[in-house]
Amino acid sequence: MRRYGKHTDEDDVRVRPNRKGNRPRTNIRPKHEDAAEGFVLTIDRGRLTVLVEDRTITAMKARELGRKGVVVGDRVAVVGDLSGDKDTLARIVRVEERSSVLRRTADDDDPYERVVVANADQLAIVTALADPEPRPRLIDRCLVAAFDAGLEPLLVLTKSDLAPAEEMLKTYEPLGVPFVVTSRDELADGDAAADRVRERLTDRITVFVGHSGVGKTTLVNALVPDHQRATGRVNAVTGRGRHTTTSALALPLPDTKGWVIDTPGVRSFGLHHVDPARVINAFPDLEPGTEGCPRACSHDEPDCALDQWVADGHAEPARLYSLRRLLATRERREGD
Repeated sequence: MRRYGKHTDEDDVRVRPNRKGNRPRTNIRPKHEDAAEGFVLTIDRGRLTVLVEDRTITAMKARELGRKGVVVGDRVAVVGDLSGDKDTLARIVRVEERSSVLRRTADDDDPYERVVVANADQLAIVTALADPEPRPRLIDRCLVAAFDAGLEPLLVLTKSDLAPAEEMLKTYEPLGVPFVVTSRDELADGDAAADRVRERLTDRITVFVGHSGVGKTTLVNALVPDHQRATGRVNAVTGRGRHTTTSALALPLPDTKGWVIDTPGVRSFGLHHVDPARVINAFPDLEPGTEGCPRACSHDEPDCALDQWVADGHAEPARLYSLRRLLATRERREGD
């Protein structure tokens, strides 16, 4: 075996060649300080459509992001070809800090979270008053997810020409959730219904969520006429809608700074990720009453201090009932 002394020449040192012919790996990553700011509009099979200034580009996630996911609504840093020309591809090298994240799980016993959208500030829960029949449990679950994510909820009731809205509104009145009622005739004949909804969306990023067939995409098409998405009909046998929207899509509202994000219809909204203790934050009139609750109180047990708080006149009984109804959805499936 060849041995080297203390005084070796460079020519005597054996250098192992790099068989791959590439540069050695390094932990130093580029900072991409010259990256452009972008807003993710939609995702399709690993390709992301990103709004950069006044043009849309196609991009892919850079390898350096690793497992970090990118979702619709994300604000990202983009490098590469930003011309937006056909067959060009840019790279997303950084995902900026999110102001909010709307999540759901497939079921209550499914630990895998699915991020619906990022950076929204309002959740429009769209439900039909008939055809298909309304599902209050699904509405409750969406409300819990909105409160947990820090989004302001908006209840949008469609197809009021088929059934009255009074009973549904009475159910959610104690929660103080703002609402808009629309009919199919209004959406077909003019802009009256769309204008009422648009007033609630101005200067906001609003994500639309609802069961298939409730008219969610029809409403989005009325709000953004230049981007018509496919719509479907409710199955006469099953009473269920058909999935026509297959991916989330962010669309700018005309003549306003607002955005609407249309999402595929959901048939379940699991809440495995939600900490029930955070739901109380959406009830500021009840929250002070929890100071006397025992540790890990579920707020629906004999020793709960909220009963005495309401009995002393600090809050309305209907508010406590609504809180407990929402908390109960965490332990109950939509169809129960």
